[in-house]
Amino acid sequence: MKARKVRRLDPEMPLADAAERILRVRVEELYSFTPRALDPSEERALHDMRIAAKRLRYLLELTAPCFGAYAVTGAKRAKQLQDLLGEIHDCDVMLPLVRDHLEALRTADAAELRRMAGDADDLDPSLAARAPHRRAYRGLETLIVHLGARRALLFARFLERWRDLQRQGFRARLEHALGERPQVSQRGRMAGPASIIGREARRLRAVVTEDERRLRDAVAGGADGAERLTDPVASDGDA
Repeated sequence: MKARKVRRLDPEMPLADAAERILRVRVEELYSFTPRALDPSEERALHDMRIAAKRLRYLLELTAPCFGAYAVTGAKRAKQLQDLLGEIHDCDVMLPLVRDHLEALRTADAAELRRMAGDADDLDPSLAARAPHRRAYRGLETLIVHLGARRALLFARFLERWRDLQRQGFRARLEHALGERPQVSQRGRMAGPASIIGREARRLRAVVTEDERRLRDAVAGGADGAERLTDPVASDGDA
C-alpha cells in the first residue's frame, strides 16, 4: 500500500512540527480502512490497515519524546494492532497456498490413476488405494481447518481490540498528544530523553570554547604559542 502524501512539509521546520504533520496523516490513514476492515472477508483492507499501523508505530517510536506522554502509549497500541493484524495476514497467505497444494496433489493422483488404468473400459475403484499422495490429503485438510479456525479467533480478537481502542479514546488522545510539547524545567533542560541531547550540546560547547582560548593564546604568543598549540604534551605540562 502506497503511503499517503504529506503536504506542506518544510526542511526548515522544527522536528516536532514536521513529525506532527506526518503523524496526523498516518492516523487518518489508519482509520481510513474502517469500516471495511471490520468485515472478515475484506482481506485487502485488513492487510493495508496492518501496514498503516506499522508506519504509525515506527514514526511514533522515533519521535514520541517530541510530544505529550500519550505518544508513547500510542506507539504501544499501534504495535499491538500491527502484530494482531499480522497474524491474521499470515493465515490469509497460508490458506490459499495449502489449498493450491492439495489441489495439485489431487490432480497429480488423478493423472496417475488414469495412467494405471491403461486401456480399460472403466477405472477400477481399487486403484484409488494406490494413489501416490492419498496419505497427504487428511493432513492438508486438517491444516486448512486449523488455519480457518485460527483466523476466525484472531479476527474476533482484532474486533475486540479495535473496540477497546475506541472506548479508550485512542485517536482523540493521540491527536491531542501530538499537539503537546515536553515541558521545560526552570534550568532550561528538556524533560525526558531530550535532556541527553542538551547535556551533549553543553559538553561540545565547552570543548569548542577551550579550543578557542588555546587558539587565541597561540596567536598572542607568536611562534612559541603555535608550538604549544600543536604539542599537547607541552601544553599539558604547563597546565
